[in-house]
Amino acid sequence: MSLPLTDYNRIRSWFYRNARPLDLARWRFHFEEGPLSAVLEALSAYQNEDGGFGHALEADSWNPNSTPIQTATTVEKLLEIHFDDRTHPIVQGMMRYLDSGAEMDEGIWRNVVDSNNDYPHAPWWHTDSNSTARSMYNPTAILAGAILKFADRDSRLYEQGMQIAKDLAGKFLEHPDIEMHPLKCVLTMLECIAAAKVEEHFAYPQLIVAARAQIAVLLARGAGDWNGYSCRPSAFIKTPDSLGAADHAALVQQELDYILSTRNPEGVWNLTWSWAAYVKEFAVAENWWKASIAIGNLLLLRAFKGLGYS
Repeated sequence: MSLPLTDYNRIRSWFYRNARPLDLARWRFHFEEGPLSAVLEALSAYQNEDGGFGHALEADSWNPNSTPIQTATTVEKLLEIHFDDRTHPIVQGMMRYLDSGAEMDEGIWRNVVDSNNDYPHAPWWHTDSNSTARSMYNPTAILAGAILKFADRDSRLYEQGMQIAKDLAGKFLEHPDIEMHPLKCVLTMLECIAAAKVEEHFAYPQLIVAARAQIAVLLARGAGDWNGYSCRPSAFIKTPDSLGAADHAALVQQELDYILSTRNPEGVWNLTWSWAAYVKEFAVAENWWKASIAIGNLLLLRAFKGLGYS
């Protein structure tokens, strides 16, 4: 089962009508040989003078101020486009923000900041939320990984990032039974450790074994029950080379079929969550998320040869 060219073109038209500039630039980069510079230019619009990111880059939080979560979202976007230039102004600014210690407590970046409450947001980004998205790993593991990948090796920030990453790695090995969002953050940190070629500073083989085992636990728990907010293989598995891809090949194929069969009348995919507040703002954020979900789904289909025209 694969996505025909006619359906791909329908999704493409939806993007050109609805996507914000950043997501259209991402679309063009991935599927139309669009320039990397356009993605970076659009991404820079979300960066503040302190080097951090805000302005609803993470579409569930419309806080314009720099926050760790929105800065971690930038890291994910840079990893998505395989960006490695540590001298770029976006990266330099982000390192400056992380080095400032803003929104940080005892080696952990806050995943929710007080100013979130002043702007439209999903309930899990409110200060009184107890969502599982709020863990020591989210976004600290992502940001520590970014430091290892991008910071100057002789800097104080790099030493701090290495220590934070070691601490989180040790905690994960002691208690690997974490939920989907924290595990995604750990996997991003492991990706950055490998990209920085610093595996020797960690119990890296053991970390891989533990992460692989927890992927299996979470996927077994939610296998096939994907109608609501759920843990699908694509939460962790992006390509045939991803950790766990070989272990869960049948489940990945099941998700590919599910993706192809669940497009809405517009040709893209509906969200599996809502805010239950800020109705007008959520209607806008919903379209932003639809674009991001569509990019992720098509990248997954392409990686596993589910695009019929490629």
